[in-house]
Amino acid sequence: MAVGVNGKKRIFTIRTKQTTYQMMADAHGALLHLYYGPRAEGEMDYLLTYYDRGFSGNPGDVGNERSYSLDVLPQEYPQTGTGDYRSPALTVEGADGYTGCDLRYQGYTLGKGMPALPGLPAVYADGAEAETLTVRLADESRGIAVDLLYGVLPGLDIITRSAVIRNTGTEELRVKKALAASLDLHGDRYDVISFYGRHGMERNVQRAPLGHGEFRIGSRRGTSSHEYNPLLILADRETTETAGFCCAMEFVYSGGFNASAETDQYNSTRMQMGLAEHLLDYPLAPGEAFTVPQVIMTASGDGFGTLSQNLMDCVRSHVCRGKYRDALRPVLLNSWEACYFDFNGEKLRELAKNAAGLGVDLLVLDDGWFGSRCDDNRALGDWTVNETKLGGPLTDLIRDVHAEGLKFGIWFEPEMVSEESLLFRTHPDWALTAPDGRAVRGRNQLVLDFSRPEVVDGIYEQTARIVDQGVDYLKWDYNRSIADVFTRGGHDQGRVLYDYILGLYCFLERLHTEYPDLLIEGCSGGGGRFDAGMLYYTPQIWCSDNTDAIDRIRIQYGTSFGYPVSAVGAHVSAVPNEQCGRVTSLAVRGLVAMAGTFGYELDPARLTEEEKAEIRQQISDRNRCASLIAEGRYFRLTDPFRDPVAAWCFVSRDGTQALVCAVTLEAHCNSPVSYIRIRGLQEGAVYENAADSRRYPADGLMNAGLPVPLEMGEYRAYRWELHLV
Repeated sequence: MAVGVNGKKRIFTIRTKQTTYQMMADAHGALLHLYYGPRAEGEMDYLLTYYDRGFSGNPGDVGNERSYSLDVLPQEYPQTGTGDYRSPALTVEGADGYTGCDLRYQGYTLGKGMPALPGLPAVYADGAEAETLTVRLADESRGIAVDLLYGVLPGLDIITRSAVIRNTGTEELRVKKALAASLDLHGDRYDVISFYGRHGMERNVQRAPLGHGEFRIGSRRGTSSHEYNPLLILADRETTETAGFCCAMEFVYSGGFNASAETDQYNSTRMQMGLAEHLLDYPLAPGEAFTVPQVIMTASGDGFGTLSQNLMDCVRSHVCRGKYRDALRPVLLNSWEACYFDFNGEKLRELAKNAAGLGVDLLVLDDGWFGSRCDDNRALGDWTVNETKLGGPLTDLIRDVHAEGLKFGIWFEPEMVSEESLLFRTHPDWALTAPDGRAVRGRNQLVLDFSRPEVVDGIYEQTARIVDQGVDYLKWDYNRSIADVFTRGGHDQGRVLYDYILGLYCFLERLHTEYPDLLIEGCSGGGGRFDAGMLYYTPQIWCSDNTDAIDRIRIQYGTSFGYPVSAVGAHVSAVPNEQCGRVTSLAVRGLVAMAGTFGYELDPARLTEEEKAEIRQQISDRNRCASLIAEGRYFRLTDPFRDPVAAWCFVSRDGTQALVCAVTLEAHCNSPVSYIRIRGLQEGAVYENAADSRRYPADGLMNAGLPVPLEMGEYRAYRWELHLV
């Protein structure tokens, strides 16, 4: 059993393969956190200490017991109004205007499998793999009950957390703050690792000592954002890739979020994650419930490498779903950087023919195929084929692409509308704008109000009519943030942002159910909505609009801390690069894109015969190694933000194969040699490199490293395909 209960002491212990998580409902009914870390036996209630802390208040029911204060005790789900002045996980306002509540333990239930969350994505597993613990808390006088849901995947060292808030009273409640997870740790010597960025440069790694006060990231944009990813890690100051304690929270949600860590006055540390407080004012009528989206938690005593692999395995096998979860993803060619808006049916057929000649599997028609769309200022929302531009019906183009032996994909931006569109002229109330109609524009477009079911239904019907014509792949884009949060749908304004995401998930679930063979790739200006919530519906996401190989090395490095390689949309583009002007070799661009789903963003007609031959070889190499890349263990071997060489490797689960990749980032006169220490090989074994049959002792590769050749010129690419002898 993964979950053990000491009924007498009301201690709950969750044990996974390598970790232990423990909590206790104390004599007053407060649910206190005891321990989360490397696997441990026994009960940890001895860690609780009680002293009179003066200005730390005492609950009214403890009388004169001044040594008992929730301001200093470690809690599982702290609330506003209990005398705990640290960051709460829950704030609920009653009809009387009071925002306090005092939740006490009521009971628990155990179950098999993982907890399902209606209308929301969640980690899934069958009863043989997983267990669920539900702990119920309540403040009966305020009419509030909260179910804390713990899902356990013991084999992956994964614990999920979410909460269901119920109105058990007779008057309306309003949810002002609702987090999925709060974790109180003893001690204060932690670093906090977060992933920040901007459009075109997402998920840079930031590591800083956590001091007194609160470290907070999040998004008020209505989306998880380019700026901060909903992934947060705490680590001992000495933790490295291969050693030391660390723990992580990752939000299974695609809207606004908060994630924080703080060291308090007595040197304890609190880590939290959940919904953004920004404009959250969710009404709950008597009998209604509000579900907080799920957080994935994991911990490691063996450094960041193990932590990341836990998250990767969980997301790849227990978040991503459908036909393409485990299938080899098609190598695609996207029309965007090949021709932008400047195309017609003849040009697209030429692209298809040339792509097929290279060994590509899928042609994607990007923006510009619908309505009056000739630039990015018009026609969003008018999802009807521009047959004049295509030279005939879409079905004819799809037929001809299929005749070349390729699948056919198409670009959509379903959540958006242009003011210059038939849809906006017909339904101006469908857009999120201020009450007087004024709007903040982004890319000269507005956001549709997906908190309204009739809007979701209207766009879904248009989308389905296109998919029904033979589409194999859909690229789902989202190219601005939400600014004007005002609905004309007749429901409460305090629920718009949360209900918007429910509308998005409803749309995607319908596509997933009605088109099980359709591959959907998520996108939001590239990586602006790269989160586990979207991966539940779209098994891959365009990692960044920046296709420059050197920038992508760093973007994909940061992404790898929480997400599997199989989810990373990565393509080879032309040079000079369209985003930054950098020139890199086709070998470098191909090697970097191979650490993802793999594809191309270029016009094959502009390639030399030598380049075409190199691309054919790249596709052959990728297909040969595709299973190893998607299913093997991924290791970060260097830090591309600091080291002169970027290096990573993929190792099969049984350790018999490895693909080692390296790109030099610096060029110097008379440079020293860089040695890459490989990880994950079989100790005592010998491996042979497929390219030159040279043999290497595994222990030497892991302890001394593999020397990177010294060659003239910037940005050189190297790969070693190693096989167990």
